[in-house]
Amino acid sequence: MPRTILGLESSCDDTAAAILRGREVLSSVVAGQGGLHAAYGGVVPEIAARAHAETLDGVVAEALREADLTLGEVDAIAVTAGPGLIGGVLAGVMMAKGLAAGSGKPLIGVNHLAGHALTPRLTDDLAYPYLMLLVSGGHCQFLIVRGPEDFTRLGGTIDDAPGEAFDKTARLLGLAQPGGPSVETEARHGDASRFAFPRPLLDRPGCDLSFSGLKTAILRQRDALVAAQRGLTRQDRADLCAGFQAAVRDVLSEKTRRALALYRAEHPAQPALAVAGGVAANGSLRAALRDVCADAGVVFTAPPLKLCTDNAAMIAYAGGELMEAGRASDMTLAARPRWPLDTAAAPLVGHGKKGAKA
Repeated sequence: MPRTILGLESSCDDTAAAILRGREVLSSVVAGQGGLHAAYGGVVPEIAARAHAETLDGVVAEALREADLTLGEVDAIAVTAGPGLIGGVLAGVMMAKGLAAGSGKPLIGVNHLAGHALTPRLTDDLAYPYLMLLVSGGHCQFLIVRGPEDFTRLGGTIDDAPGEAFDKTARLLGLAQPGGPSVETEARHGDASRFAFPRPLLDRPGCDLSFSGLKTAILRQRDALVAAQRGLTRQDRADLCAGFQAAVRDVLSEKTRRALALYRAEHPAQPALAVAGGVAANGSLRAALRDVCADAGVVFTAPPLKLCTDNAAMIAYAGGELMEAGRASDMTLAARPRWPLDTAAAPLVGHGKKGAKA
C-alpha cells in the first residue's frame, strides 16, 4: 500500500501542509501572507517567520481534518529544510521535529527546489531523466533530473530570477504584489513591440540567464515617459508590461532550446521538458515553451497552477521518493538558507556573499 506522507512548507510567505498517499493528494492547505506584506512592497522576513510560527499548527490540523486522518495514521513527516528565508524554514523544521518526536514517525528533510523539480513526477508520473526549467521568485535554472537526489544544472540566472524581475517591474509601475500576476494582467492590454527592450545574454553561448539589465531598461523607459509627459498613462503601463513579458519569454525560449540540445545528448528514451515554480503559472511563457517543445519533438508538461506556486504537496511527494530511496533525517536536521541541488556545479555568478542558493 502506498505510504501516507504529511508535508510541511514554510520557505517564504506561504504556510502550507498537505497529505499524500502515493500520488493521491488527500489534502493541501496553503495560508498566504499577502496582506501582512502588502504595505512593504515585498516579503519582510521577520514578519514572515512570525506568521509561520503562529500558523503552522493550524494548517497541519486542517490538512489532517480534510484528509480525515489522525497524525497516528501518517507514515512519515516531510518538511522543507531549505533553501529559503531562514526564519520560516526554521519554524517548519521545528514543527516537523515536534510532530515526529511526539508521534514516533520518521522525519524527512526536503530541499524546496527538489520539491518543485519532482512535481512533474507527482502530477504526470514523468519518467527519469527529464529536463526541468525551475522558474520562480528566487530561482531560475535548467536541470537534468535523474532521481530525487540526482540533478545536473545546465545553467541558471546570474542575477535576478524572473520572479524577482516581475516583482520589481510591478513596483516600478505601481502595480500590486506579487508582481507576476499583476504584470501578466496588464500585458494582455499592451503592445509588446512599442519599446525595444534588451534580450540579455542571447549573444553569449550557454544556458545562463540574466534579468537585472531588463529591469533597468524598464526603469529608464518609465522615467523617460514620466519626464516627457509628467506621468504614465494606462496604455503606457500596459505596453511596458507587455514588452517586459515578451523579453522574458524570448530569453527563456531561446535558452530552453539550448538546454534541450544538451539534455538530448543523453539520448533519453522519452525526452520531456517540465516547467515548475511560481513563474510557470504565466500563460504567455507556458505557450512559448509548449511551442519550443513541439518544434523539438519533446513532450511538454507543466503542473496545475496551484502546484506551481509554493505548496506542501510537492514536499510530501519528494519526501516519499526520498523515503523509497532509504533516505531519512533525524533530530539533527538543520534549517538551511542555501542548498544547491547540483552540489558539483560551480556557484553561479552574482549568488551573493553568503554563497550559492541554488
